[in-house]
Amino acid sequence: MPATKAQPKEMLPLVDKPLIQYGVEEAVRSGVKNIIIVTGRGKSAIEDHFDVSFELEHLLQSRGKEDLLAVVRAISEMIEIAYVRQKEALGLGHAVLRARDLVGEEPFAVVLSDDVIEAEAPCLRQLLEIYDTYGASVLALMEVPNEQIPAYGIVDAAPVRHNGRDDRLFRIHDLVEKPAAKDAPSNLAVIGRYVLTPEIFPCIEATEPGKGGEIQLTDGIRHLVARQPVYGYRFEGKRYDAGDKLGFLTATVEFALRRPDLGGRFREYLKSLLNSGNL
Repeated sequence: MPATKAQPKEMLPLVDKPLIQYGVEEAVRSGVKNIIIVTGRGKSAIEDHFDVSFELEHLLQSRGKEDLLAVVRAISEMIEIAYVRQKEALGLGHAVLRARDLVGEEPFAVVLSDDVIEAEAPCLRQLLEIYDTYGASVLALMEVPNEQIPAYGIVDAAPVRHNGRDDRLFRIHDLVEKPAAKDAPSNLAVIGRYVLTPEIFPCIEATEPGKGGEIQLTDGIRHLVARQPVYGYRFEGKRYDAGDKLGFLTATVEFALRRPDLGGRFREYLKSLLNSGNL
């Protein structure tokens, strides 16, 4: 707020692409063929963004702007997208449950678009490789400093030897939502990438609403852990919390610096601020 008063947070631009497009592109690069986006009141801009824009395409074509035309068409042709509506914001677990009829009895991934991840191998692809090996649900994990532990869901987990290492893959025994650092079972936090088996749906249904009447995915996963193996994978890459103002600014600067068309000039601008004493 106030930038999200009249537009979805998912549509805030990170350099020149909305946050949700980074998540969709990660899914595409991970081999996902179909995407379900759970929307709600005031989020029609998301559907418009991934839809065909005949008027804009005609305008760009008539003005000979073929490079921009290619960019616009690539968005609408990126992947098959279906939409389901969450009429009330009743928690992430409830949002996942809304997609049940479209998912069916298949494993599926959950991508939260305000977690933007820069990685050589897409974070979701890393999780899918664990699923392919173990046939079980897997959550993305990252280490967090003690002072940040109360902001995350933290796992109680045991390391599993995988690919000659025992510091990446973990068998999850329990999850604790936002514990005090002194009470936390580890410093491994769950972030917004999940690969889940369809057995998660009855687990979410069995979850009682918590604060504000919300049904949390974390609570559903706790039920799932009691029924079948669930793993956590400490992914390789860097995660940006674009739902946080400082995280969003950090991501904007670092993503801009990586851009071949912007990075050089932007770096020189930042250097000029530093040299002038304004940075």
